[in-house]
Amino acid sequence: MFITFEGIDLSGKSTQIKLLEEYLKSKNKKVISVREPGGTVISEKIRDILLDKKNLHMEYVTEFLLFSASRYQLTNEIIIPKLKKKYFVLCDRYYDSSTAYQGFGGKTDLKSIYRVNKIATGKLVPDITFLINITAEEFVRRKKLINKDEDRIEQKDIAYYKKVIKGYLKISRNNKKRFVVIDGSKTIDEIHTDILKHLKKIKKV
Repeated sequence: MFITFEGIDLSGKSTQIKLLEEYLKSKNKKVISVREPGGTVISEKIRDILLDKKNLHMEYVTEFLLFSASRYQLTNEIIIPKLKKKYFVLCDRYYDSSTAYQGFGGKTDLKSIYRVNKIATGKLVPDITFLINITAEEFVRRKKLINKDEDRIEQKDIAYYKKVIKGYLKISRNNKKRFVVIDGSKTIDEIHTDILKHLKKIKKV
């Protein structure tokens, strides 16, 4: 089963992936978690380019194509082979991130994004996508709280993040059968419980 997690930075995706991975392992399921961009030697090198603060003048189309190249490598090297071996594959971001960030946020032509997304994924679609939704203001609050060193993308302004959030919600409305939108202001345990509840509706875990 292919499960993706979406949401803006600091929404809590990585924490929930770790909790779900631990839960599935406790049930003796075969599971692997991967991240975007990254997950393979090549994809991690692309990640370094994408997040490097020295690359502040990177165009959104360049950004999108680099994400897509990383995604193609991850999909073919890791995701598809593991799915064929009956693994649960948990992915921190997938093509919906490109649609939200570079499409709605960066105003890259959406039709072009949809076409490249199909190429980069081999038309692979997640079985379920959890969108952990927080506001742009909450993102700023959490960022100040942890005093995190920002990467290139996290340095973008709040107006950009508001467009990304609106984009994510529109994507979720257009893909209601696949998306589960979860209130990211809930506690970590409450979100984990919600994820398990929805997962158990479609798969015995």
